[in-house]
Amino acid sequence: MKTSFVLRPTVGAIALWAAASAVQAQTAASAPTMETVTVEASADASAEGLAKPFAGGQVATGGRVGLLGQQSNMDTPFHLTSYTNALIQDQQAKSVGEVLLNDPSVRLARGFGNFQEIYILRGQPMYSDDIAYNGLYGLLPRQYVASELFERVEVLHGASAFLNGAAPGGSNLGGSINLVPKRASNEALNRVDVGVRSGGQLSGAVDLSRRFGPDNSTGVRLNAVRRTGDTAIDRESRGLTAVGVGLDWRSRDVRLSADVGYQKDKLKAGRPNVTPAAGFIPDVPDNKTNYAQPWTYSNAEDVFGSARAEWDLNDQVTAWAAGGIKRGKEQNSLANPTMVSPSGTANTGRFDNHREDDVETGEIGLRGRFATGAVKHQVVASASWFRHEERGAWAMFSGGNFPINIYDPVASARPGTNLGSGDLSNPLRSGDTRLQSYALADTLAFYDDRVLLTLGLRHQTIEQNSFSNATGAQTGSYKESATTPVAGLVFKATPALSLYANYVEGLIKGEVAPTTANSLPVANAGQVFSPYKAKQKEIGVKWQQGGLGASAALYTMDKPVSYVQDQVFGAYGTTRYRGLELNVFGEPVKGLRVLGGVTFTDAKLKTTAGGVNQGNDAIGVPRRQLTLGGEWDVPGVQGLALNARLIHTSSQYANAANTLKVKDWTRTDLGVRYLMDIGNDRLLTLRARVDNVFDKQYWASVGGYPGSNYLVQSAPRTFVIGASVDF
Repeated sequence: MKTSFVLRPTVGAIALWAAASAVQAQTAASAPTMETVTVEASADASAEGLAKPFAGGQVATGGRVGLLGQQSNMDTPFHLTSYTNALIQDQQAKSVGEVLLNDPSVRLARGFGNFQEIYILRGQPMYSDDIAYNGLYGLLPRQYVASELFERVEVLHGASAFLNGAAPGGSNLGGSINLVPKRASNEALNRVDVGVRSGGQLSGAVDLSRRFGPDNSTGVRLNAVRRTGDTAIDRESRGLTAVGVGLDWRSRDVRLSADVGYQKDKLKAGRPNVTPAAGFIPDVPDNKTNYAQPWTYSNAEDVFGSARAEWDLNDQVTAWAAGGIKRGKEQNSLANPTMVSPSGTANTGRFDNHREDDVETGEIGLRGRFATGAVKHQVVASASWFRHEERGAWAMFSGGNFPINIYDPVASARPGTNLGSGDLSNPLRSGDTRLQSYALADTLAFYDDRVLLTLGLRHQTIEQNSFSNATGAQTGSYKESATTPVAGLVFKATPALSLYANYVEGLIKGEVAPTTANSLPVANAGQVFSPYKAKQKEIGVKWQQGGLGASAALYTMDKPVSYVQDQVFGAYGTTRYRGLELNVFGEPVKGLRVLGGVTFTDAKLKTTAGGVNQGNDAIGVPRRQLTLGGEWDVPGVQGLALNARLIHTSSQYANAANTLKVKDWTRTDLGVRYLMDIGNDRLLTLRARVDNVFDKQYWASVGGYPGSNYLVQSAPRTFVIGASVDF
């Protein structure tokens, strides 16, 4: 019992620890050696603090680069984009997925069979399970992450097994995402936000922060949001409640921070994915059409927290420690259609599941600076651990005799279930994943810091066990180790121009064969596969001059592929990804802000089982993606700004044989913002936005789970109106 208590601290314990630390720190702060503390917005337990916004305020000048810590974009041999809270507010983005619509290398998809947001980055899926929360994996809600609790959304393009460790959910080969929680800034903040979306979706949020104590060393920030009502899709409704509390304290040598969060998300009659038939891609229904059954739902509830500490042992060496926990549960009743004929006829069934997740994670490390002759060194060593226990049960109706029509949907009675495993009211353990790693790196600086060479190794052990959720008996396990290197080079040709190159590997835990595919049971469901590596090589250039920045990256990566074939899940080949990314951002002239770029991706089936489909394009990887946004301050009307965004995705294949193709699509978004002083130190900001202005109908994505080709439909034209008051 004592061991269990130590391994599973409660979120309340984290909050109490942070509060006690703050109280003790305030007492110590009265000593005469205390220095005045200047705190930037979202200051955390790091000496570097938060990277400053770049010109225009939509992206930052840098961000967290895994265990290397905060780095300037011009100094790191990786492609990093950090989207700011100002951008999140101005676009009224309500989820991480909506924020990432601004990234030309990212597209949004869905989880296999459910409503989980999945981010396709460099053509490869990144599950929401694998988003990092202030540098730690596995702590955030799985299905959907509300954006109101976060100061930054940081996107690192490319593999990152050395920088962040293997992702526990089994993705992140195409990139990684880190969410930075909000912190109290020097100025007190009182903000109230209200809004409404098409369909009658109402929202309200508060954002409060204060600093207090000697020299304002202690900060508290509270965020709370409530959204409820119908969406722009017929009969679909969503209710969300989220609360986050961020605490921080800092002195001259010690910095502490802690975060506690809660999110409850309820989706009713959510429009499902559509699986195409063998011979055709169905025409896209009207955007408002909902082919969900009224009895379907997806409910998720999560409590999560983290704490981080940093201590300057002397002028050259800093130690840090961080830890976090999550307790999550979700329940779903789903009915996803599989197409039968071009007339819209499809078969569906009923799939119910109950899942619970317990996560504990932590890391410790040392970072030091020294010189050997004319060469400067920044050395970092770290150790990390992660444990995830999953409990689950499922039940389904199968047989293909539950017909619907996606163009003329009608409600059907909820069928019974004739297959299943486990007790939905009391799910048993179905999986246990444990990760341990040790990492060491050195960044060497030559020629007055104009040449930066980063070399490092991470040794990681992955232990994974699967269990029958019907009996609790173990059904599979492995424990294997791997070492992943990194080599990165930056040459700062001028203060405005950096050239870089890197070699880095991705490490993915062995996948577990899914329960069902194509509405039928998988023969080897629950089988655990060994982990695998993916190797990436990348070169690029970054340029920043005045208020404008741009970058270009050219990369290649080989990745083993696993999928369901003849109702058996296995590793059947290798896919090679090659791509070019071009990005632009900043404020080239006063009052005009730009953000976006274009990516070109070539994803080929390099090797396949028996050579079948070898050389074909991978499922669900567009060859071209473009996102271009602009915001313009209207001359002569103080506080008024207009904005527009264009999103284009080229066609993509929906089967490995490349005989089914989804058409390309283009979407246009428009918005307006007006800021005014309403007296008594109060600022009112009015915002209005129309997403998908021309109500374009398209299949927005193909697949998202390896080897799957289900389709996710476009959202209808959506009007968003909001107002916020700072006082």
